[in-house]
Amino acid sequence: MLKIGLISYNTNHLKSEEVFNNIISKKYELTVFLLPFMERKIRDVLFKHRPDQSKAQNLGLIATKNNIKVIYCKNDLDIYNGLDYYLILGAGIISKECIKGKKIINCHPGIIPSVRGLDSFKFSILNNIRLGITLHYIDENVDEGELISTFQTPVYKNDTLKTLAKRHYENEIRILSNFEEFINNNQFLKETFEKLPATRRMSKELEEMMLLRAKEYIENFS
Repeated sequence: MLKIGLISYNTNHLKSEEVFNNIISKKYELTVFLLPFMERKIRDVLFKHRPDQSKAQNLGLIATKNNIKVIYCKNDLDIYNGLDYYLILGAGIISKECIKGKKIINCHPGIIPSVRGLDSFKFSILNNIRLGITLHYIDENVDEGELISTFQTPVYKNDTLKTLAKRHYENEIRILSNFEEFINNNQFLKETFEKLPATRRMSKELEEMMLLRAKEYIENFS
């Protein structure tokens, strides 16, 4: 039986709840590691590409109800070694001291190395890069590390930005929930993707440009 660590925030977090609910029935020995969560100012955006992550239960409460061990961490150094894999359900930058000796898997909502950092859905559209998901082991660099698999998010001619964002998010949840399937059965898109700098949150000016390009993007990739 694989020993799996689930890394998340000590707060209500939808992605964490959804992935947990998908893997609880699998034959894993689970341990939940909850990192401190710092409240952030709610950003005023033109388009919300992900569901409200606060509309969920705290993973610690869910895990406890299912008799799963929960470790409330002061920082990521409290995430101990010795498990087979660790999945990032929600976290900031993980320190290199924490990474050492662990196989930590991240599911990134963009195709690495072309789309790294934040707001990957929006930057994929802005920069006319195929929309996809990357499953990878993390290292000390932002959205780098050994790739496990890459996946395309389908785009259809009748898509709107809202339906495409919903499908992309659901694809991310599905892939992370089924990570084991891809560890020894790597799948990669055949295209070549150049390495681009990691991004921060998209500014309103760039977001306006992204919205203007969305219709053409859907036509190009459908």
